[in-house]
Amino acid sequence: MKQPEDVRLSREEGEALIERIERNTLSAEDRQLLVKVLTFYFWLLFALREAKLSLKRIKALVFGEKPKPPKPPSADGTPSGGSAGGGETQSSSSQGVPPSTATSPEKKPLLGHGRHGAEVYRAAQRVACRHEELAVGERCPACGRGTLYRLPPGVEMRLDGNALLSAVRYELEKLRCSACGQIFTASVPAAAGPEKYTPRARAVLALARYYLGLPWYRLEGFQVVVGVPVPDATQWDQVELVGDCTHPVFLQLQKEAAQGEVIFQDDTLGRVLALIEENQQARAQARAQGKTKTDARTGMQTTALIVQVGERRICLYYTGRRHAGENLAALLMRREPGRGKPLVMSDALTSNNVKEEELIRCHCLAYGRRKFSELDEAFPVESAVVVNALTLVFDHDEHARAKQMTRQERLAYHQRKSGPILKKLKRWLERQTAERLVEPNSSLGKAIAYMVDHWPTLTRFLTEPGAPIENNVAERALKLAIRQRKNSLFYATEHSAYIASVLTSVIATCVQAGVNALDYLVAVQEHRQEVVANPNAWLPWNYEAALVPS
Repeated sequence: MKQPEDVRLSREEGEALIERIERNTLSAEDRQLLVKVLTFYFWLLFALREAKLSLKRIKALVFGEKPKPPKPPSADGTPSGGSAGGGETQSSSSQGVPPSTATSPEKKPLLGHGRHGAEVYRAAQRVACRHEELAVGERCPACGRGTLYRLPPGVEMRLDGNALLSAVRYELEKLRCSACGQIFTASVPAAAGPEKYTPRARAVLALARYYLGLPWYRLEGFQVVVGVPVPDATQWDQVELVGDCTHPVFLQLQKEAAQGEVIFQDDTLGRVLALIEENQQARAQARAQGKTKTDARTGMQTTALIVQVGERRICLYYTGRRHAGENLAALLMRREPGRGKPLVMSDALTSNNVKEEELIRCHCLAYGRRKFSELDEAFPVESAVVVNALTLVFDHDEHARAKQMTRQERLAYHQRKSGPILKKLKRWLERQTAERLVEPNSSLGKAIAYMVDHWPTLTRFLTEPGAPIENNVAERALKLAIRQRKNSLFYATEHSAYIASVLTSVIATCVQAGVNALDYLVAVQEHRQEVVANPNAWLPWNYEAALVPS
């Protein structure tokens, strides 16, 4: 169905039309209007039934396109929508808009994406190509006067493709004695190794499953296409061995992370088939007992804890019944006595809470800003007040990061630049509630209440050196778990979920450290005994030193 003509009726016009319908006094224009309304009604039902439309798209179809965003702040930092003291053209709920004396630092243009240079291919095999007819010290064949000397080599790149798993068939020659019948079989080359699946093959499977998020059955289908079939059950068996080899490293990473200075914390939905079946059994027992719901916990989450330890960043993932607060509490139990309180960044959900006296809680200012940016259609002026003011604060934080300021320098910079903006913004937020300019139970009132209630933790970066301003680090890290969930749907058992947590944590930490995760997983498998004996020497950022023979 084609989209029908838009029907625009005010409330008064609609009530008048209903009254004429009830009195049966419809005019020809009224009948035409009713035809348009019914046509639009059936088109909307068709669109909802046949298409997957987002709420914003439905709003745009029914109410028209989204209005243009408010103008950016002026040179003195005053958000658009009114002056600091309120004006004649300003709405009642936006009076007292906090002016700002700070301006946004100049942003550098983003770099474009071009072709990669040869230096980015760190894992490329190096092949030296020599002149077949010329050598260093020989007479120049062009002029006959000079001698040739060596320059830095030129570089040409060639990229090849292979299956995730490839196979080599060794055909072993067999000889039989004509007298005694003894059979002599040739040996497999030493380079082939003793096992059918090499450590590199297992590492490739682990990366495909827990970094790319490919489910086992899809990997099995791909291998069939390329002529090297590997059953999904066999893939799991091989990857489980990788998880067993990396488990000591995972435990050591937890010990190191417990001593960190800053912890980013977040949750997302997780699915474990065995736990889902337990939930179904628990609900059935509750119904048999006459209860409407079970008392047992039924939720499942994947928690990401991203920990800054000095210059390093450790990524830890956990999937199961425990929420982020419980996983954080278990990690902090490993913290050495006498260490200072860590800074912990999260959103304000109660599931993130732990013994708050043991840490310095920070709440995500980007999450608070998002609450207002989502209201820009319903409350464009009020939303612009908060969004534009916080945009300046985030620009200041980006400027501090670009200048590589120390923790103390960043704190002083934010106090000088962002402090006045946030002070005036807080006064404006409190005024909306105190003077009843906003309905408390409205979406805008709830967003304002969230900001005011959590103001100390939202602005922790103004009082604590090194306190983060937002939780995007953890939210980006969770994309790895979300990718696995969207592609693979669930883990079969709690054990397979734990193996996933171990390998995802190790792989993500390798990525953060700039380490080739494939080479690292191979090395950990090949030196399993050394890893078990001294896992501290086989962490992603120092394992290469352990590979060098003493």
